[in-house]
Amino acid sequence: MKKIMTILLVLGFAAPALAGQKVVVEGSTTLLPIAQKAAEEFMKTEKDADISIRGGGSGVGIASLIDGACDIGDSSRPIKQGELDRAAKRGRKIKAHIVAMDGLSSIVHPSNTVGGLTKEQLKKIYTTRAANWKEFGGPDLKIVVVSRDSAGGTFEAFGELVLNKKNVRPDAIMQASNQGVVSIVARTPGAIGYVGLGYLSASVKAISVNGVMPSRETVLRGKYPVSRPLFMYTAGEPEGMVKKFIEFVKGPEGQKLVEEEGFVSLKK
Repeated sequence: MKKIMTILLVLGFAAPALAGQKVVVEGSTTLLPIAQKAAEEFMKTEKDADISIRGGGSGVGIASLIDGACDIGDSSRPIKQGELDRAAKRGRKIKAHIVAMDGLSSIVHPSNTVGGLTKEQLKKIYTTRAANWKEFGGPDLKIVVVSRDSAGGTFEAFGELVLNKKNVRPDAIMQASNQGVVSIVARTPGAIGYVGLGYLSASVKAISVNGVMPSRETVLRGKYPVSRPLFMYTAGEPEGMVKKFIEFVKGPEGQKLVEEEGFVSLKK
C-alpha cells in the first residue's frame, strides 16, 4: 500500500495528510531546496513523518492548497485576494507562515562587463525592445531576456518590485524554474535573468541593483531594493505533523538550513 501511495503522490493525485503523519508540500521552486533539505532532516528525528515535496511554482502550490491536494503551499509571493476569495468559498481560511527572506538577484553571463543596473534600466530591458548591451555601458552584444513564467511567485515578485506590473517583452525566454533561468544565462553571453539568492553560482554573474549587490547582509539590513519574504501557507492553523514541520523550518535547525541553501534566515 505504501508503494501505491508513493506512486499516487508522484502523479499528483494524493489526498492531504493521512492520520497526521503524511505531509504533502507543493509550490515555489525558489523554496524547493529549503523544503527538500528540511524534510530530509526532519524525518531523521520524526520517524513517523512522511514528507513529500513537489515544485510546480507558487501559483500551483496555492491552488493545490485551496483544492485540498496538499497540506502546505510554498510560495515566493504573497497570496492574492482572488486566491483568498476562492479559498473562502471552499471553507478554507489560509494562514501565512514566513520561513525565510530572499533577494531577487539579476544575473548575466560572466563575460558581460556590465556590473550593475538601476531598477529603471532593468524595467526598460524587460519591458521594451532594448536590443544591445552598449546602451547600458556593456559590450556590443544582443540582449537576450530570460524570465520566470507566470506560474512562479518569482515572476510575480519581479513584476511588482521592478516592472511596476508592466508586461514582460514578448520575445523573453520564459522558464519554469530558477535553475532553468541559470542554465540559459550561463551558456548565453548576451542573456540576463533573475533568480533567488540560493541559486547564485559561479556559472553566472550577479549584478548590483541601484548600486547594491544582492547578499544576506544587504537583504537583512533592508538595503537591497529587490527583497521579498518566502512563505509556507496552510489551510487554517497547522496541526499535528504539519505544525511540527513548519515549527522545525522556522526553528534554529531549519533556519540554519535556510542559510546553508543560500537564503536569508529570520534570525538576525
